[in-house]
Amino acid sequence: MEARMKNPAVVIPEAMQPLLDVVKATRTGGVAEETLELVHLRASQINGCSFCVDGGARSARKAGVGDDKLFAVAAWREAPYFSDEERAALALTEAATRLADSSDPVPDAVWDAAADHFDEKQLAALVLTIGITNLFNRLNATTRQPAGAGW
Repeated sequence: MEARMKNPAVVIPEAMQPLLDVVKATRTGGVAEETLELVHLRASQINGCSFCVDGGARSARKAGVGDDKLFAVAAWREAPYFSDEERAALALTEAATRLADSSDPVPDAVWDAAADHFDEKQLAALVLTIGITNLFNRLNATTRQPAGAGW
């Protein structure tokens, strides 16, 4: 597969640094790095962003996510490897990524489960991670950035 064009945030370089600053800010919210990496990977899988799935799996591994979780994140509900906290984060990720799939995009039960495990600052970090991941997925999928390609 060949990219249609460079990533738009590379074409307009003034856009990339603010996006990376959001990613960096999410790391100050008190959520475990492994959880944030799983969130990024799951949203990227849902959106079919090969660039982000590939990079996300590599980044997750560097952050200490084991192969058992990496291989099972798409089926996290049925896999025994995830903590209740990670499950709550992944459920929130799926709901917030699939907004158009439901008349109640992020049901109270999903939000409340996340709020049982994360405080407000941590929830902010999760929601920002989900949002920025979805933005990167859309940039990369729209322009068909191939897995393994650098910016």
